[in-house]
Amino acid sequence: MDVSFSHSKKLYLCKRLIENTDELEMNSKNMVDKTLNLIDDKEYLLWFHRLVGEIDRQRLNAVMQLNAATLQHYWWLGNDIVQKHREQGWGTNVINRLSVDLQKYYGNDSGYSSRNLGYMKSFAVEYPNFPFLQVPLAKIQEMPILQERFAKFTVSADGAFVQVPLAQITWYHHISMIAKVKDMALRAFYMTEAAIQGWSRNVLLMQIDSEYHKKAKALPNNFATTLPPVNSDLAKAAFKDPYNLGFLDMTKVKQEQDLENQLANRVTEFLLEMGRGFSYLGRQYPLYHTRLHCYVVIELKVVDFKPEFLSKLNYYISAVDDLVKMPEDNPTIGLLLCRSKNNTKVEYALRGMTQPLGVAEYQTNKMIEELKSELPSVKDLERTLL
Repeated sequence: MDVSFSHSKKLYLCKRLIENTDELEMNSKNMVDKTLNLIDDKEYLLWFHRLVGEIDRQRLNAVMQLNAATLQHYWWLGNDIVQKHREQGWGTNVINRLSVDLQKYYGNDSGYSSRNLGYMKSFAVEYPNFPFLQVPLAKIQEMPILQERFAKFTVSADGAFVQVPLAQITWYHHISMIAKVKDMALRAFYMTEAAIQGWSRNVLLMQIDSEYHKKAKALPNNFATTLPPVNSDLAKAAFKDPYNLGFLDMTKVKQEQDLENQLANRVTEFLLEMGRGFSYLGRQYPLYHTRLHCYVVIELKVVDFKPEFLSKLNYYISAVDDLVKMPEDNPTIGLLLCRSKNNTKVEYALRGMTQPLGVAEYQTNKMIEELKSELPSVKDLERTLL
């Protein structure tokens, strides 16, 4: 009898233990759910994008270090080949023999094909001052855009050259560009622009073919008077003029809201055009630049530049600084995008502005706009047919 009671009691206690455990798990889940519900979405989103920016920065730093080491190795090997050619008078056949022997030793996928060894030799010949491409200051002064882009680079000891780092772009960018761009100053411009804008090799070649350097201009700005020197140089390099918004259908744009809607729907293309470092936080939020560590307020206009546009943008920047910007963020920058502008008017309008501001034009596919404007509307066709 005692045994039976004891057994029943044990079953009862086990049942209660299971029920209590289930209840504890349910309470714990509810507490987690409540904790999740207490997360401020806005604050979380800002924190998340800062994390993404830092992760991207660290990953990019690791990639750049690997890229620099790869270029160093290829230049060293190419330079050694050049030296042997000079010392021993060996012909081009030595590259074929060296390729066979190196691939036997390191494998066929080691990067030592005859073709790549030839590129290494050319790379060493083209850049005797590795790891820099030295551009004469006199040459830079001929093109204002070069002065803007090269402002962050060091000057040689004799003061005659600006030293442009070769490790800004990959090996495949370099070997594609050597044959396409012979002018060293232009080559330095394209490698710097490719690094700033995040161009792939194919995009770089397309920009070279379209003579991008003739269209690119220094962005009118007041960064020198509103930002610390280091931030000012970085900001000047991060923005350009003009921006190509050819992916938009401007025939459907009647006001700023239409332009904003299209950009929101084509945000990937927009960010690619803005360049490396820009991060999209959502509609009605400023962009965040992960390299400048600051918010960027962009004001879009479907008309030509007017001085009063800058006053409105200045107001928006103040609001972002007060409501969104964190103490660790750098000063917010404003970018005004207009259909066209007069740089003299822009310079006058920027004087006295206390916030960092830049003004750029945007380009669209004018051919499509002109063709569509010449085509009859549906109503015109209906009237004709009736």
